Order: sequence, then C-alpha cells, then structure tokens
Amino acid sequence: MNMETNDAEGSIRSDLWRSVREWGVVIVVALLAAFAIRMFVVQTYFIPSNSMAPTLEVGDRLMVAKLAFRVGQVDRGDLVVFNRPQSIKNSQLKDFVKRVVALPGEQVQAINGVVYVDNLPLPEKYLPENSMTTDFGPVDVPKGQIFVMGDNRSNSRDSRSFGAIDVDLLVGEVFARIWPIRSVGRP
Repeated sequence: MNMETNDAEGSIRSDLWRSVREWGVVIVVALLAAFAIRMFVVQTYFIPSNSMAPTLEVGDRLMVAKLAFRVGQVDRGDLVVFNRPQSIKNSQLKDFVKRVVALPGEQVQAINGVVYVDNLPLPEKYLPENSMTTDFGPVDVPKGQIFVMGDNRSNSRDSRSFGAIDVDLLVGEVFARIWPIRSVGRP
C-alpha cells in the first residue's frame, strides 16, 4: 500500500510539473507574440494636444498600423505617426500625429487660406467649415520627404514650422480610434 501511495504521489507531482511547464511555455509564447505584434505590427498612441482637432481630440487613443508604409505607400490625406524630426529640439514629445498634405516632388502653398498642391486647390473635407490656413510657401517637397499639417491649422506645429519630414521617420498610419468609446472607429 505504501508503494502505491508513493507511485500516486509521484504521478501527481509529475502531472503537476508537466502542467506548470506547459503553462510556462504558453505564457512565454504569448508574451513574445504580444511583444512582436507591438514592435512590428500595431501600436497604440495617445493624443496629448489639440493640434489635430476636431479630427482627433486630447485624450484620444489610436491604433497605428506599423507595417502600412513597409507594404504600401504614403498617400495624401493619410493620418500618420512619425518620430520627432531633428529640427524640433525643444519638444518633450517623441512622436507626432499629422495629416499628409503633399508628397515627394510636389509643391505646396497656402494662398488666401486655401492650400494648393501643384497649383491645384486641395479639397480638405476633414477641416471644419470655417477653417483658414495661414498663407505660406511655395514649398517644394524634396524626394523622400512629405509635408504634414495638423487639422487645427491655427494651433499646430507642423511642416510649416519644422519643414518636410523624411519618410524614414514614419512609424505608421492611424487606422482606428479606440478611445473614447463614443468615438471608436476610423478617424
């Protein structure tokens, strides 16, 4: 009887140890998968300022597709997240969210409050009806760079102040707002 008890206890310990190892492997794999997804595929971002209002408000949380520009191209109108350009030295922010207004090789300017790209008015349906853009330019966007602007034109630090940004600074494209709940969806 004593030998049967020892065998039963040994079997229970062996089963318990096997279960602990299996769960440990599952947890490690899940953590590695989550890290890989965050590192290479999708990341969340928080909006700290009103430079993109009314499209994005302070406190909004966004999902950003990090592979968007590795498998596709940047298009005018995209909402993009990019690393702080070197020309901005006095900012606590590491990343910025802006809208792509002009692409490499294009010329952009604002005349009488209207943005023009290659001398054609840019339809900006995402801006509030009475929005005016302060006149600037013309600016020739160099090859490998894009011109970005905030939707809150009177309160946005963007390419008008720090110049066109190198496409290598792009982190990804905003594809969803996940907070606040009332505004979940594509911004």
